[in-house]
Amino acid sequence: MQRVVACIDGSRAAPAVCDYASWACRHMQAPMTLLHVLDEERFPAEPDLAGNIGLGSREQLLEELAELDRKRAKLALEHGHNMLDEAERRVRDSGVEDISKRQRHDDLTASLLALESETRLLVMGLHGESSSDRDIHIGSQLETVIRSVHRPILLVPDEFIAPKSAMLAFDGSVTALKGVEILANSPVLKGMPLHLVMIGADTNDQWEQLKKARKMLDPLGSDITMAIRAGDVEPALHEYQQEHDIDVLVMGAYGHSRIRQFLVGSTTTQMLKTATTPLVILR
Repeated sequence: MQRVVACIDGSRAAPAVCDYASWACRHMQAPMTLLHVLDEERFPAEPDLAGNIGLGSREQLLEELAELDRKRAKLALEHGHNMLDEAERRVRDSGVEDISKRQRHDDLTASLLALESETRLLVMGLHGESSSDRDIHIGSQLETVIRSVHRPILLVPDEFIAPKSAMLAFDGSVTALKGVEILANSPVLKGMPLHLVMIGADTNDQWEQLKKARKMLDPLGSDITMAIRAGDVEPALHEYQQEHDIDVLVMGAYGHSRIRQFLVGSTTTQMLKTATTPLVILR
């Protein structure tokens, strides 16, 4: 059975990742995998001293430094185990019972690709471990993960608020229609009020595309509102979201449209940095 995979790290978003993943598991009636990845580059399991042999008195210093690296990696692994244990307690208290824990010493993207076949939904925090109230950093590997992992990704802010409404940014492209199909076959938003929004010209053709998408979403049993807005994609979407007090923004990734530019272009970092609500990327 495919699982909701929650990526746990030392960031302040980790509790919210647990809470949103638990919410998704309950709605999808899916089991959960709690995943902690120890970055091999930051914490090498075995430091490489090749090329440093024959340096005389410096060899002992290099060996001591390598031993420190080994100890750091071991402590980081133990800390990761503790984080997974705490996450499991939090998730179990929320009502999720089928939970597995995984820890990998590897690159994050490679670890997620290794689990891709058993992943139904990936849940990650928007902000990295180095973020603080004054200085918010987007997860440094986030864009690489989005580009590489072909599974829906739920990116969450630092605080959990149970979603009650959602908005799908739609552009009529083949990629967007694939996203609609994914959404229609997932129970995570079932019965939730859903806004289907296009940014562009208000034409009959655009409305027909919206109606086609709405028909595809019938299995959700949701109250669907269709809308077309003019303007630049990022501000128009955010303005609509705020105007209707929408909790979750859903959009496809890497099509060939203005929505694609919004997601992966120059506005991406700022959009992620200022996001206060969950963002679902359909892949």
